[in-house]
Amino acid sequence: MNPSTVEQLKVLRLSGMLEAWSEQHTTPTYHDLGFDERFSLLVEREHYRRSQQRLQRRLKQAQLSTTASVADIDFSVPRGLTKSKFLELTSGQWVQETLNLIVVGPTGVGKTFLSSVLANGCCTLGHTVRYLRSADLLLEFKLAKADGSFPKLQRQLASFGLLIFDDWLRDPLLPQDARDLLDLLDLRYRKASSLFATQIPVNQWHQQIADPTLADAILDRIVHDSLRLLLKGESMRKLTSKIQPQLESA
Repeated sequence: MNPSTVEQLKVLRLSGMLEAWSEQHTTPTYHDLGFDERFSLLVEREHYRRSQQRLQRRLKQAQLSTTASVADIDFSVPRGLTKSKFLELTSGQWVQETLNLIVVGPTGVGKTFLSSVLANGCCTLGHTVRYLRSADLLLEFKLAKADGSFPKLQRQLASFGLLIFDDWLRDPLLPQDARDLLDLLDLRYRKASSLFATQIPVNQWHQQIADPTLADAILDRIVHDSLRLLLKGESMRKLTSKIQPQLESA
């Protein structure tokens, strides 16, 4: 291997191509291939390396609570989860069309886990994602207002292809918090997708927002463009606990 060429590849940050070239140089399997075939393999390795780097950056940026995939889902658990419908959601078409998704179900049924699986898939498809617990988001708003970075934070959040609001409306929204969320939803309206994971049925959302006018506005920007995934059943934490319930003695 020409030392000068090796150094130039390093300077150009073509480490995938350099690695593949080294393999070709030391592995007899490649020696009977023509120049075009070998060069194509070099380019393919570099392209793969860069795509994986971009994926890792998107996953890090998403701040997901888990990076589980569809293969980790147990569809045999009775919780109202239809395999065909969920696999359709993993295609990411709803994000491509800037639709929203509302995931509703009791505590422990797997809302956060399933949301993270969908988010992980979106990152793989090239979409930018950010996971947020709603209470943490409201705290971020307050801190950003205190240090003057609130407009920048709003622009950053508006730029993601998918925002995940976990524990959505778990706690009642005060008027100022509702205004801040409404402003964010306005910035993203029909430009990007949101996923709302919540224990609160949609027909109870309005009463969770203190100001009725703001409640009308928030719901109007969400519900009309949202698909819904309704879950039910036992807590997965209970079903997967190592401590099995003891039978009561007669």
